Amino acid sequence: MTEELGKIEKPSVASFGRQRKLYLVPLLYTGPDAPTEYLERFERYWREVEEQITNQESKIGRVTRIYHESVALGGEEGLTIMERLSPSSHRIAGEKCRHGAVLEITEEAELANECMDWERCLLMGFISRKATTTVSEFFREASQRRYEFIAQRIDETLPDNGIGVLFIREGHSVQFPADITVFLVAPPSLDGIHRWLRERPTTAEQGSADEDAAEKDSAEQDSAEQDAEDSQPADEPPPPADEATPDGGAVENS
Repeated sequence: MTEELGKIEKPSVASFGRQRKLYLVPLLYTGPDAPTEYLERFERYWREVEEQITNQESKIGRVTRIYHESVALGGEEGLTIMERLSPSSHRIAGEKCRHGAVLEITEEAELANECMDWERCLLMGFISRKATTTVSEFFREASQRRYEFIAQRIDETLPDNGIGVLFIREGHSVQFPADITVFLVAPPSLDGIHRWLRERPTTAEQGSADEDAAEKDSAEQDSAEQDAEDSQPADEPPPPADEATPDGGAVENS
């Protein structure tokens, strides 16, 4: 069951019993070349996310588990990777961990990186329809296994009456266990970002500029992910991807 936080009216701890709860936070990225209009909305979004989670904690209890896409390490090592991939979500996760929450291993590195590789192939495009269909199927199958792994990790590590937070990009296909109540953290600024993306100028000149900026931001994100990967011991796989910005973080394993 998924509910939107804005539509919940003062739930009490008793109303949930020992049911497990999970805050689902849409993960947004940005880059140094992002337009000022987007950056303002982006910063507002993360402030509102933090405020909504903190507000809900006062009603149903503290967050005890943190999950984050593209992170295949737990504890302090995982927080270090998260800080490189997404400083905004890291700020929230770090504060929760200082109050007793635990950052769990969320991804299997090799599987997440496989998804990212197939996605990159699709983004390059193909001349052959058969090649497009084949790679699309490989990507779909790998993504399904990836999301099943994330759901399994949450099921295995979120205790009875536990409250978790999952940071993951929109468009994911994670099927959560039936006994977990999922709250979608969707502050007003998220709709504002969606609307801005739909309504921004679409002239050829503006479109070209936006594409160049997006490509640069994506390349810088990939570079950060590669740095994260290179910081691992040699026998550990790297950090993956998803939507919004074409690729996510390459994943690091434990």
